[in-house]
Amino acid sequence: MEKKLETNIQNDEDKSKQPESCPALFETSVQHPNTTIQSDEKSFTCKTCRCSFSDDSNLDYHISIHNGPKRFHCEICKLVFTHRSQLQRHTRVHTGEKPFECHTCAAKFAHSTTLKTHILTHTHEKPHHCEICGTRFSHSSSLKKHTRSHMGIRPFHCEICGARFVVNSNLKRHMVSHTGEKRFRCDTCGSRFSLSSHLKRHMRSHTGEKPYHCDYCGSRFADNSILKKHVRTHTGEKPFPCDVCGCRFSINSRLTEHMRTHTGEKPFQCETCGLTFTATSNMRKHMRRHSGPKPIPIQNLWIEA
Repeated sequence: MEKKLETNIQNDEDKSKQPESCPALFETSVQHPNTTIQSDEKSFTCKTCRCSFSDDSNLDYHISIHNGPKRFHCEICKLVFTHRSQLQRHTRVHTGEKPFECHTCAAKFAHSTTLKTHILTHTHEKPHHCEICGTRFSHSSSLKKHTRSHMGIRPFHCEICGARFVVNSNLKRHMVSHTGEKRFRCDTCGSRFSLSSHLKRHMRSHTGEKPYHCDYCGSRFADNSILKKHVRTHTGEKPFPCDVCGCRFSINSRLTEHMRTHTGEKPFQCETCGLTFTATSNMRKHMRRHSGPKPIPIQNLWIEA
């Protein structure tokens, strides 16, 4: 009986040593499911409430709840982050560090998630498919964006003109059309660009770099979007369907031109005679009628003595 009483007293003493309902501990267990509060080995301890954790990243998250969000500062651009790991990833923007390498083509990436996305371009694995049109995608996020095109959902809208977009990145590109700002400058030729991605593509015209290659025929490309279009010439994939007649197209721009046959829209006008056309290619062919035959270069003429 005395032994049992001693055991109960000892248990009560142990409980008194534990932190009393630390709100940070409670919030961590709810918001950060990876937190290991009951691990056998807890070598990382919070100095505020003495809670212990088995992983330093879980401790960082826990401490941020005590101190308030965003406590990790970038010394270069002064941006502030909630977690140390976020700051480490951000720092690579400044340093250019790319520690994650593709073992197939040796391409390097700043983030492991970007590498995983890239690897799928080699395997051609597309586990996610659209239940409406059957188009397949490598990533669930791409499928979600695609599904919006069927449902007519455009959740991202421009506050200036009201235009709506399926994807946030398209809204960002659109916003530049209002500001006209071109912050990104090419150090080689001085050309300026509104988006950093446009500058990166442009730089390849100077370096000749073609990092994207076709696994079917080995052709190389400077732009990943051009590679995707090229791959469809091998696969026969036509992921862009017309909602009116069901015709399918391998390139979105071809679908846009095709839709004008239904709407009657002719946005391209000849400056000479005023005729309008559904496509710029048709207008260019028409313009040759006004310009007349091309003059023959003098070096191609045969002159008899």
